[in-house]
Amino acid sequence: MNHLKVKIINKSKNPLPTYETHGAAGMDVRASLEAPVTLGPLERALIPTGLYMQLPQGYECQVRPRSGLALRHGLSLVNTPGTVDADYRGEIGIIMINLSNEPYTITDGERIAQFVIKEYTRVEWEVVDEIDHTKRGDGAFGHTGTE
Repeated sequence: MNHLKVKIINKSKNPLPTYETHGAAGMDVRASLEAPVTLGPLERALIPTGLYMQLPQGYECQVRPRSGLALRHGLSLVNTPGTVDADYRGEIGIIMINLSNEPYTITDGERIAQFVIKEYTRVEWEVVDEIDHTKRGDGAFGHTGTE
């Protein structure tokens, strides 16, 4: 398992994001709120975290929903996974949405999302007139059936 040092500023009253189990890929991140935020059905809001980070070049922070909130309360993220780029220096906000039929109140310190730090590759496009053929070809969504 690789380890990576990432500089972080925590302006919230909450602990830093943490891995809740030894095998977890994602670190739980908490809401940093002065007052609770209630999301009605299909409402969305930008929830502050109080966190600012400096990722090394070549890395991104993916922001993902928490499965328990999704299953039990219908809460998710609007752009999932969200990406925090290595050159972003502002506060990290979580764009949450309530997909349930019931209002849900988010409170300060509540675990609302996960951070997964990933290395990425930059692409250099090679413009061509033709690409290799495969068995799949241009078969798209559901082309292999449902079984």
